[in-house]
Amino acid sequence: MTNIILTIPGEPKGKQRPRWHKVGTYTPKETVDYETYIKELFVIKYPDFELLETALRLGLTAYLTIPKSKSQKKQALMESNDIKPTKNPDLDNILKIFLDALEGLAYKNDNQFVRIDAFKCYSSKPRLEISIKEI
Repeated sequence: MTNIILTIPGEPKGKQRPRWHKVGTYTPKETVDYETYIKELFVIKYPDFELLETALRLGLTAYLTIPKSKSQKKQALMESNDIKPTKNPDLDNILKIFLDALEGLAYKNDNQFVRIDAFKCYSSKPRLEISIKEI
C-alpha cells in the first residue's frame, strides 16, 4: 500500500480565484508559483512515482506563522495550539491548491479522495505537511 509523506516548507498559501482580463481568464502568478513549488518538491522526493488510481485518504496540516505583533504570552499560546488561526488563507483554499498541484502527478484525479483530515495551526516554522494513503 502506498503512503506519500511530503513537507512543503514556508508559509502555506491558498488557491486564489481566477482573474479576468480583456483577453480572458488567468490564474494569479502566486498560485501558479506555489503549485509549481509543490510539484517540484514531490518530483524530487518521488522521482519514479507511478500514478495512484485507487481510493485515497489525505491528511493535511497547515502550520501558519505566529504573528510577531502578538504578546509573548499569546505567541506561546499559539505555539502550544491553545489559540487557533482563524485568518487567511482559508483551509479549503489550501486544500484546493495542493490537490490541484499534484493531480495528474501523484494521483489521476482529486475525486479519488474519499477522506480528508485537514487542520490549521500556528508554528514558529511555517509549512504544509501532507500524507496521502491508499485505502
